[in-house]
Amino acid sequence: MRLDKFLAHMGFGTRKEVKELIKSKAIQVNDVIVKDSSLHVKEHVDKVSVYGEEIEYKEFIYLMLNKPAGVVSATEDTRDRTVIDLLEDDVRHFQPYPVGRLDKDTVGLLLLTNDGALTHRLLSPNKNVPKLYYAEVEGIVDESDVQAFLEGVILDDGYKTKPGILTILSRGPVSEVELTITEGKFHQVKRMFESVGKKVVFLKRLSMGQLILDESLKQGDYRELTEEELEGLQQKNDQA
Repeated sequence: MRLDKFLAHMGFGTRKEVKELIKSKAIQVNDVIVKDSSLHVKEHVDKVSVYGEEIEYKEFIYLMLNKPAGVVSATEDTRDRTVIDLLEDDVRHFQPYPVGRLDKDTVGLLLLTNDGALTHRLLSPNKNVPKLYYAEVEGIVDESDVQAFLEGVILDDGYKTKPGILTILSRGPVSEVELTITEGKFHQVKRMFESVGKKVVFLKRLSMGQLILDESLKQGDYRELTEEELEGLQQKNDQA
């Protein structure tokens, strides 16, 4: 890979700006000051330093975000703040995007990446990647709802959902439940409960495949996936 492309990908500006860095003798490759921006480097072998700080090359980035309410799962929006607006410049330059969507008022686990192959595997309907949600629902959720979800319910547009696994945590005027589904239709969880005459008043995604929300992340905070989390996510999809 050309050195200027390497550095531009890692967020050190445009290729023109990178050339200015090189002119200022700020760039070293294998501890040698570089004068030529077209120099080819082996991104995982050669040691590239900027102002003496070694740069570890990354092709892809994988971020776990604890999405807060009030932001939309999109890369840009003319009216609302997006999940990309929550990111710092040091990761935003990788141009990550949300894998799937959470409704504006839904909170919890959202994966952001620029890895198109992984995104496709996670969102492909035939992979049946499970997604676990915690919900608070107006009305008493009972065993008839559990059975209805297990058989698949008819949404307002006539679509019959795939089976969902509904677990009742508490019953009352507002019931607490967990629901696992393997698809992601528009407002699906809310529409599934509407089909049985109930209303979701709070919704939080807890997991996607083997990726579990890090509860130490405050809403609006994010971090990169660990190697174990990424491997688990990839292995789960390879087996799906």
